[in-house]
Amino acid sequence: MAPGLDGRVHLRGEMDAVGGEYLHTALAALMNGDRPAGDPRGHAERQADALVALAKGALDGGTLPDVRGERPHARVTIDWLALCAERGAPGVTGGRLAWSGPITPETARRLACDAGVARIITGPDGLPLDVGRAQRTASAAIRRAIELRDEHCVFAGCDALPEWCDVHHVVHWAHGGPTSCDNGALLCERHHTSCHEGGFTIRRDPGTGRWHTHRPDGTEVLSRAGP
Repeated sequence: MAPGLDGRVHLRGEMDAVGGEYLHTALAALMNGDRPAGDPRGHAERQADALVALAKGALDGGTLPDVRGERPHARVTIDWLALCAERGAPGVTGGRLAWSGPITPETARRLACDAGVARIITGPDGLPLDVGRAQRTASAAIRRAIELRDEHCVFAGCDALPEWCDVHHVVHWAHGGPTSCDNGALLCERHHTSCHEGGFTIRRDPGTGRWHTHRPDGTEVLSRAGP
């Protein structure tokens, strides 16, 4: 072994150990901070969800370095007709993530629910003819107002904090739903997926301000803390 090499190897090992401790501590905080009663996920699944939440938080926070002059972001491509189609409509193709590949239309609609959207018109050969300006579907002011009103994920029985939530359009903007406080709701990643891909729906009582969660069959999901 070359002189000093064993010292460098030892130092590298300690740096890896410290890095692992950082990662473990961050994941443990996310795993235990968003763990509602009766959570059916196993340790490995919760750890994987926490890693995704860690990455999503870094992207949403805007602290990562720009790449080629643009903030890093996940990009999904979907046909406009598929984006506007009703859930489960026949003959509708899904979207595509830049790195991970194909996704269902429901997943694409969930991602578009709280995202920047750019319209690209293509010709018969698939080449772009026109690129529209990106628009934010939920402004910072609207998000702050919704966070103050909802305080946490509004899905029955969930108390995930606002920073772990997306702003969900109760009536999707592609179907004419406005980007407004009245049409917005905080949903954590798991329950946002349940609404877009699992057939669950949420509704806010305008009189009491209380949120109601309904299963795909129309029955209401009652909170464990409530009646």
